[in-house]
Formats: sequence, C-alpha cells, structure tokens
Amino acid sequence: MSKPTMFSSGVELGNLLLSSDLLLHSWDAIVQLYRETPPNHDPTSPLSIKCRVHPQSPIGTIISFVSSPPCTPQYLQAQGRDLLASSDALAKNFPLFQFVGTKVNPTFSLHRAAVSLFYSLQDQLSLLKTQYEKTRPLIVTGHSIGGSIATLFTLWLLEAVPPTDKERPLCITFGCPLIGDTGLQQAISERPTWNSCFLHVASNKDPIPRLFTSPQNERSTESGYKPFGTFLLCAESGFACFEEPESALDLMVATNSDGVGNGGPHEGAQMFCYGEILEKYKHGVICRGVSQLEENDFTPLQMGIFIQIAPINVETTQRRLENVDINSLITKIERTKDLAARKRKVFNPEKKLNEMKINMTYVEWFKKVSVPLGGYYDIFRNERSTRREEIVKRKTILTHYWVKMVNEAEKRPQKEGKFFLIRCLYGGNNYRRIVEPLDIAEFYKKGKKDYLTQRSDHYKLLEKWMEDEKSKGNQGNAEKRNRACSLTEDSCFWAYVEEAMISCELLKNGETNLETKESLRAGLVKFEDYVMDLVRKYAVSTEIFLEQSSFMQWWKDYKKIKGASYRSSLADFMNNCKYKQYA
Repeated sequence: MSKPTMFSSGVELGNLLLSSDLLLHSWDAIVQLYRETPPNHDPTSPLSIKCRVHPQSPIGTIISFVSSPPCTPQYLQAQGRDLLASSDALAKNFPLFQFVGTKVNPTFSLHRAAVSLFYSLQDQLSLLKTQYEKTRPLIVTGHSIGGSIATLFTLWLLEAVPPTDKERPLCITFGCPLIGDTGLQQAISERPTWNSCFLHVASNKDPIPRLFTSPQNERSTESGYKPFGTFLLCAESGFACFEEPESALDLMVATNSDGVGNGGPHEGAQMFCYGEILEKYKHGVICRGVSQLEENDFTPLQMGIFIQIAPINVETTQRRLENVDINSLITKIERTKDLAARKRKVFNPEKKLNEMKINMTYVEWFKKVSVPLGGYYDIFRNERSTRREEIVKRKTILTHYWVKMVNEAEKRPQKEGKFFLIRCLYGGNNYRRIVEPLDIAEFYKKGKKDYLTQRSDHYKLLEKWMEDEKSKGNQGNAEKRNRACSLTEDSCFWAYVEEAMISCELLKNGETNLETKESLRAGLVKFEDYVMDLVRKYAVSTEIFLEQSSFMQWWKDYKKIKGASYRSSLADFMNNCKYKQYA
C-alpha cells in the first residue's frame, strides 16, 4: 500500500491566527499591563511578576502576566538554566505540578526560576484560578518570563478541566523561554487536548525564546529544554507556523545567530515589540523565496515546509554560519512531521468501535444458536467445526482491539484515561462477559488449571473500571434485577465451574490426603454459596441449567459425593427443580 501524500498546513494555520485578531488583542493586554506597572529599568532589581484580568476584551476574558523590571537574557542567565526534576527537588519543594506526570512519563523537569516566581504569588494565582477557571473564552497570556508564568498557570487550570469539556483556556505567550525538558514535552503530548492549548509567538530578533536552545550548548537540543504546543516564528519578512514543537526547535536553533543572543551586556534590555510585526502581518506579508521552488525537486510536504520557512531567512542564516544547507533542514522537519503524523494515527478506539460491533454480532449469533445444543460455553469447548474456527477468528480480533484499548487508557493520565474509555466501557463490559468464557473454555480444553491466576490484565481492568462505575451509581438498576440476565455477570463463572469439577474428580479418585480433602470440600461449599448469590441476584444466565452444561454435570457429580441427605440452599434449589422456573 502506497504511503499517503502529506502536506504542510502551517501557512494556512498562521494566516488564520493572524487574521483573527487573537494575537493582537493578547499583545494589547500585555502592553496595557506594562503601562500600568511602575517603570523599573534597573537590571539589578529583584524580578517580580505582575498580572491583570481584562474582562472586557473583544476575544473574551484575558489574564496577562509580565515581569518588573522587564526580563532580560542576563537575568535568566544569572538565574541559571537549572531544571528541577519532579523526582527530587520539584516533588519536595514544589509539589503543585506533580499532576503533570503520567504513568508513561512520570518524571519531568521545569525551569527553576519560573517555578520559583510562580510559587511566590501562589496565593494570588489560587484566587484567580477559583474565580476564572470556568470562564470561557479565557485567554492566558504573558511576555518573556511572564509567558512562563502564563504557561504554568494554564497547566494548573487544565488539570481541573473535565475531559468532556470542549472549551478550554488558551495560553498565548510572546518571547517566552522554554520551561521544561523532554519529560514535560512527552507528558503534555500524551494529552492532545492540552498540547493544543498553547501557542507561542517568537521573533528571530528576540533573544529570550532562543536562550535555552543555543547551538553552543549541545545539551539544550538533546537532553535539556524542549518545547511543546504550537509555535509562530516571526521575522520582518514573514512567519512560519508549526504544530510540531520539534520542528519549531530546529528552526529556532537554525536562526539563533541572526545577530541575537551573542551581544554585549545590555543586549535584550529593550523589549521587543510584537505589536508592530503583528500589525504588519495583518496587512499582508509577501513570502520570499517562492521562486526558488523551481530549482528544487520537492515533494508536496517539502514544498509546504519551504514556503513556511523561506520568509524567516533560514537560508541566509545558514549560509552565514556555513552550517547545513536548507535542504537538510527541510528533510529534518519533514521527518518530524511524518513522525508526528504517525503518532496521531495511533490506535483510535472510537473509530474502530463500529467494526468491533460487527465481530461481536458473530459471537452473539454463535451464542444464540448454541442454546439448543447445550449452551455456547460447552459447544465452544467441545466441538470442532468451521463455525467454531470463525468464532475463534472473531474472538481474536476483538481481544486484540480491547487489549490495545485498555493499554491505551491505562497509560494515559488518570482523568483522560477514564474519559478515553468511558464511552466504550459498556461495550467493553459486554465483550468481557461474552468472550472471556470462550477464553476459559480454550484454557481448560488444553488440560490447564487455575485460570484465575493467569487471567489477562485487560479483563481485570475492564471489570475493575465497571465496578468503579457501579459504585458511583452509574449502572442504573442492575442490582435490582428481577429476571435472569442473558449473559452471566461474572465472566469468570465458568472458570469456577471448571475448578469445582476438578475438585470433585479429585475427591472421587480418593488419592488425596485428609487435609487436602477438607480443603477441597470447603472450596466446594464456597462455590455453592457463590452460585446461589448469583442466582438470587438473577446475575447468572439460564444456560448454566441446560442439561448438557458443565455446571449440570458438576452438580450431578457433587450430589453423589455429598449424598441424598445433604442440605444446603443450592441443594434445595437444584433437588426441587426450582432452576426450571429460573428465568
């Protein structure tokens, strides 16, 4: 099968953002906050964070963050590029962000200076969170290290947003330094709805966004700071917009020496004005370098990447640096986009759910036609036929799907994992109750014992999650059933039957010692109680009482062992044929 053609939509996305006034209104809120903040241009003064709520903005409520005095590269360099790992200092001193870690990516790191500033105004931010966490639309914006605070505050807001909510706060930063490492990037990418809530605007004339991406420090691009979210990279001649943060990182590194980041001690003291360049974009920008497309044999994706990066002078920069040529950069970005596309195409349960319903229909049909023959459990366990082979195939497909489904839900963050599964949970419960008995039949058909000790984890988790839903009262009146269910509630019922049959066989053979016999008898009494509990709740299917069923075979053997005078709730139920009225 040929690989589908890929295209780059960055130009369209960038134009959409710039035509919406979203960025201009966000920047205006930042400028307004700077004007209201008493001027302080002393670079030796301690840095503090100022914030303001703009409730009457045309685009919704805006919360803006800036620093006083304005943050400079020298301040960030003086504070150090240290990262706080969640496994040590972050967990002990700044536990607020532990929710960001996931089962797959439990360890992540945050910029020490940004986290310290955030905690310095935690009381104020807690109040803001309480007041505005449900406000929509809500824009959280910030400039320079104020953007770092905006990012952390947005993460904190997102932690409380139910996965079912379609509207979420949007974070827009201008000239913001990177704030985390690969662990943070991957933890955010596990939550696609979170990743899309961050938009970072960075100019090639602003040294701060590139401060932690310097090619002079190779660690920064390999094991140090990593971006997340969508990036709009700006230059006088145009912009490039990338939803793949690694592509943005490649471009920031490629343009890092456009005369910035290597200046004197006062470089960066003057704040870069994003308003001017955004206004210029709004009135139209001519993309440079498009005529050069004829000189290259580009794929549609490569052509789209070239059109995106040409306006930000990447080629000029790389020539001056005598670095890799633009074709190499395009190829690198192409690989990043291809990888991102493949990640987005990973298992989509809802998309395949209808296909799984078709496979379930085959198994349900088999169950229905097996009733006159002795019940689908025993027919599947004992017969050899083309019909059985078809059911084995369908069962395998279903199991493969639900194993992937459960694994995907399990590795996601707790809230998103539950939402990821909840709409399919009842389908999973139905699958477990009808397919696991077939797995049990195959297991004991091979002469094995103790199925429960070897039970698949995906069955255990499906059962656990369903029990959790029941405990919340989301199962309706299942516990008040007044007639037999069509599927036995406990999908392991037949495993208990098989083990009871094995116990009876051991007792009949008489080859066990007294202690073992007592243990087997106690286990069988416990099994009796288990069956009667299901019967009283109408939680067992009538199929178990078919004359040819394994359960009825067990009862005949057990009755012989216990003798005609034996009395118990189950003995009364069976000996008086009450099971014939069970329905």
